[in-house]
Amino acid sequence: MADPLFLPLGISDFSTLRNGKQIYVDKTKFVYELARLQRKFFLARPRRFGKSLLLSTFESLFKFGLRDFRGLAIEKLWTEDKKYQVVRLDFSECKSFDSLEVFSQQLDCLLRNNFGPLGFVYRNDGTTVCSQLSRWLKTIASGSMVILIDEYDAPLTTCLNNAELFDNVRSTMATFYSVLKSNDAVIRFLFMTGISKFNKVSIFSELNNLVDITLHPDYGTMLGYTLEELHHYFGDFLEHASEIMGIKKENLVETLTRSYDGFCFDELAQHKVFAPWSVLNFLSNPQLGFKNYWFESGGKPSILLQYMKSHSLRKPDFYAAQKSIQLAELSGSSSMEGLSDVGLLTQAGYLTIKKVEYGTAFLGFPNSEVQSSMAQLYTEQLLGGRSIVQAGAGGLITELIRGNTEEVFHLLNKAFLGIDYTKYCIGDESMIRTFVQLFLSSFGLQTGVEVHNNKGRSDLELRAGERHWVFEFKVCRADENEETKLNEAVFQILDKDYGLQHKVNYLTRVAMVYSIEKRKFVKWKAVPN
Repeated sequence: MADPLFLPLGISDFSTLRNGKQIYVDKTKFVYELARLQRKFFLARPRRFGKSLLLSTFESLFKFGLRDFRGLAIEKLWTEDKKYQVVRLDFSECKSFDSLEVFSQQLDCLLRNNFGPLGFVYRNDGTTVCSQLSRWLKTIASGSMVILIDEYDAPLTTCLNNAELFDNVRSTMATFYSVLKSNDAVIRFLFMTGISKFNKVSIFSELNNLVDITLHPDYGTMLGYTLEELHHYFGDFLEHASEIMGIKKENLVETLTRSYDGFCFDELAQHKVFAPWSVLNFLSNPQLGFKNYWFESGGKPSILLQYMKSHSLRKPDFYAAQKSIQLAELSGSSSMEGLSDVGLLTQAGYLTIKKVEYGTAFLGFPNSEVQSSMAQLYTEQLLGGRSIVQAGAGGLITELIRGNTEEVFHLLNKAFLGIDYTKYCIGDESMIRTFVQLFLSSFGLQTGVEVHNNKGRSDLELRAGERHWVFEFKVCRADENEETKLNEAVFQILDKDYGLQHKVNYLTRVAMVYSIEKRKFVKWKAVPN
């Protein structure tokens, strides 16, 4: 039965999930492939992709064997009888600080609390926690300890906009990692997760045998749900959602895919996965529709917020531009100084790999949910920190659904009046198109630019409810006639039959002229179908 109680929403403890009879999408074949090796691994993934649950799964396996794995793939694969001492460190516990002294206290507390249950005792004899920990580890049997590190980068993210504090925190963390390196013989298995991969942290130099599987094709679907897994594990929930929403199951899955699928963590660009958090939230409340759970649950990850305090994202017209990055840069580690917005947005999940050619990764938005989140980010940047609602154009989506072209014209002008023209000087049609696309996408509307038919390509098209809109924009400069420009746009819509290729209940086509001199739309005209 499609009972929301069986959905593992917000549960990151493997034993609790299994004992509570919640659905577990079986990823234990990956767990086995990694856990059978006596190695150290690193994995970066965006927030809310199940990194903590993965670490909890490793913890259960090494502490309790197959106790919690009945009926899962690993049950027939795992043959080890030995139980291990497991230390799990969550560095998100060390992210609320404004000085090195406070961070050092938090780190010491984290180490004492998590190594203490295994026998480590800190003595106030003037030596540091790390030095005492190193001495203690030398008394532990070889290959008897498993170390799991979650959100290793959380302390670094906290001070991303403070170079001096960042360096000091980095050096302090390096001391701990040097302890692990000098006591390497003790460690049976180590697994570390985070969102980003910083270099010069002495993690990837101290732990120089750390295997980075972030973009390895074999582990591209280890976190997140594949389409096959969605059908296999959540079939009843899909049926229930289709009944609640009154649409066919195949249409529901198509929209679900468009909304929450598309993440690629594979340098060969072979595999795509759904965002688990968004899928589970939708399935638990399908009557609410396809909401933007990415942004509503903190879609501005802390690493992005901290970055934006001391850096700026590219200009908002970058939203519509093709994005690419060298694969080596994406798979390598970044310094604070050299951290690019493209690399950061990819690590944070706002961009994902679409294809890879000759060592270059071509990036794009994974799905409409993330595209809308990105539009909100850039809209706020464009409007000086305000949302489009705060700029006075909150009724835009309602008027688009109604087909009220005149009111849409006025509301778009309200939004454009909120743009800081000293930063973003509009000079051509492509900028007009991009900014309108940003405003509309920030509402979660599906937009398409330069939409082709067999006669040409329109500037911008979108679907609002049952209504399909076609926009054709023209820019009017000081020495040009506004009416002439409007007639050019109208003729182009009619001559090229823009929008007529779509089978829709309602089609609204509109020509609009933007004056560079007056900094607003000055003419509009609805074009008959």
